[in-house]
Amino acid sequence: MAEKIVPDTSVIIEGLVSKKIEEGELKPKIIIFHEAVLGELEHQANQNRETGYIGLEEIKKLRDLAPQYGFTIEHKGQRPDEFAIKMAKSGGVDNLIRELARNEHAMLITADRVQALVAEAKGIIVTFIEFETTPKRLTLEDFFDATTMSAHLRENVAPFAKRGMPGNWKFEQVRDELLTQDELKDMAKEIVEEANMRADGFIEMQRKGSTIVQLGNFRIVITKPPLSDGWEITAVRPVKILVMDDYDLSQKLKDRIAKQAEGILIAGAPGNGKSTFAQALAEFYAKQGKIVKTVEAPRDLQLSDNITQYAISHGTPQEIHDILLLSRPDYTIFDEMRNTEDFELFADMRLAGVGMIGVVHGTNPIDAIQRFLGKIELGVIPSVIDTVLFIKDGGVSKVFSIKMEVKVPSGMTEADLARPVVTITDFETGKLEYEIYSYGDQTVVIPVKPGTRGSPIHALAAKQIEEEFLAYVDKVAVEVISDNKCIVYVPGDSIAGIIGKQGSNIERMEKELGLSIEVRELARSQMRQQGRDASGGGKQRLKYEAHTDKHTITLFLEKHYAHADVDIIVDGDFLLTAKASKKAIIKIKKDNNIGSIIAKAISAGKTVELLA
Repeated sequence: MAEKIVPDTSVIIEGLVSKKIEEGELKPKIIIFHEAVLGELEHQANQNRETGYIGLEEIKKLRDLAPQYGFTIEHKGQRPDEFAIKMAKSGGVDNLIRELARNEHAMLITADRVQALVAEAKGIIVTFIEFETTPKRLTLEDFFDATTMSAHLRENVAPFAKRGMPGNWKFEQVRDELLTQDELKDMAKEIVEEANMRADGFIEMQRKGSTIVQLGNFRIVITKPPLSDGWEITAVRPVKILVMDDYDLSQKLKDRIAKQAEGILIAGAPGNGKSTFAQALAEFYAKQGKIVKTVEAPRDLQLSDNITQYAISHGTPQEIHDILLLSRPDYTIFDEMRNTEDFELFADMRLAGVGMIGVVHGTNPIDAIQRFLGKIELGVIPSVIDTVLFIKDGGVSKVFSIKMEVKVPSGMTEADLARPVVTITDFETGKLEYEIYSYGDQTVVIPVKPGTRGSPIHALAAKQIEEEFLAYVDKVAVEVISDNKCIVYVPGDSIAGIIGKQGSNIERMEKELGLSIEVRELARSQMRQQGRDASGGGKQRLKYEAHTDKHTITLFLEKHYAHADVDIIVDGDFLLTAKASKKAIIKIKKDNNIGSIIAKAISAGKTVELLA
């Protein structure tokens, strides 16, 4: 047994040297650390990576064990520069450690198979220590029982857990005692160590303030300062593995999934069972003899061994693209699509002929399709997506079918207004529910409801016309009187300029909007009356907060006024009708006439009313 040993970074990070000494398998007289090891660990710790802290704690532990087990610790070698440390994975640091072991006639201790093989090839005495792959019970598992979906652990807070099934769960406190920072640090260290040693463990992402780990069936997110204001661990796992037969699907839908659908979106709110359904769908296709692969970040789907799972966090979209095209899967499950690159990769693979199933967050089915708007051309959408499955409370609650037609959009009547329209229908009933098409320079999504023919397009047209006319005048009122005609009221001295030479401006706007436009004079008394009319008909004065900055006036409404049409009245004069956002916010730029009027009114203490 060697009296001199030189450990490399791999065994230090895994804590194997102290473990073997305590177990009596190693009995060194001298442990020599190359300065490169400390430099690499320090660099990782400065990047707030768990492995750096774990390695430094192992060296500290060895120093504490030295008197008890009768060995000394020495540090030798020259510390490499920052570039060499950053490029440690290329082998430079490993070579320095090997050479130190050779010069000191010491035994190299490593858990890196490549390092061991190179050392043997150079005639250096080396001991290769393999990781223990037998899973051990994690401290984290103390917070889980058979019904626990996820555990939420934060320092100085009692631990909580979600218990139940997707769509039917409760958020419960697990224990009364508060979690300490040291307790969370120990759990984080244990998780990272296990992920490095176990075959079913992966460190999916490691950044300065966060680590994402897939360990067995646990997906674990560790965050710490400065990213978060305290240490936090969130662990999620599936509570039940389902197959397609467990879902209450119509035979019609089963046939479509099995034989026709090749561009599927699985949408739903977090915790409603999207990934569970995607998992069942992957197994369903695999049992049909299809080649199935997944793209995940992180890899948390629990799938059989014949399904290959790719982690996009360990590669690039281009690399995944090349692999999928060359391996030619029948279906690819793209779990948790988030950014533009994900949607573009999904679309590109689908257009290449690969069957794609994407999982996206959305509070309603149409949200899933809207995520693609602006990322791919409107006319390509039906070629990329043909079916949307909306998951709620663990089951399929809505199915959309998507097609492309050339037609007159619902609410329009003129035949010459026909255009390409993406139609979205309820798959089970065949009822048309939404239309997507180009309107002017916008791509719009219009709900189609029985008994309200024309009303959605009227509201959209009024808003579009207001925006067009506000480029010419300070005040405008729009009345859409039919599916193909509207009246625009503007101050009398602005009419000639708006109509333009030989009606050129109006003609251009009529062509863009598909409506006949009549321009009339709007007197001050008429404007005031319109403002009063806007406040009638059941409209109420709204409570709001106004914030102004250098460029924008922001009006914050109560949450239930999201998407509402809001009239803005300044000193009794109707100014405009604005659409509140989904967060019940109205933003108006100060560099146009409307914004200038509102800003001056607020500054002067005038009455600015909001009505809806």
